[in-house]
Amino acid sequence: MSVLFWAIAVVAFVIAEVVTVQLVSIWFAAGAFVTLLLSYFYELSALQQLGIFIIASSVFLLLSIPLIKKRRKKAAVATNAELDIGKHATVIEEINADKGTGRVTLNGVNWSAVPEDENAIIPEGTVVIVTKVMGAKLRVRPE
Repeated sequence: MSVLFWAIAVVAFVIAEVVTVQLVSIWFAAGAFVTLLLSYFYELSALQQLGIFIIASSVFLLLSIPLIKKRRKKAAVATNAELDIGKHATVIEEINADKGTGRVTLNGVNWSAVPEDENAIIPEGTVVIVTKVMGAKLRVRPE
């Protein structure tokens, strides 16, 4: 294998990396570059060059794993529904699970509501706390 082969390999792996943008072949490009340099300065057999390529690519991969793990750990971003949990709402229609009634106002928006305790009846005007968002319905409990 010649220096030209490793130069072509470096270019090919870099192009593959640019096209995919997924950190798929960057380690191979680095391994090919190290092999290119060593092949240029030392007379190496094809087997030695292949071994250097495999070892160098593996080392670059192992060195980059902690960096990749750190970048992938991102804080979970709460959804709009999760942001409403724990907020205070005002009952605008009596909440009664037996009758299937119940409406609250939360941040100026009118929501259907059900009591956290299925037997509870929460009268109009009561301030409640949102405990769960279930689609377009809130589960609430008195403050």
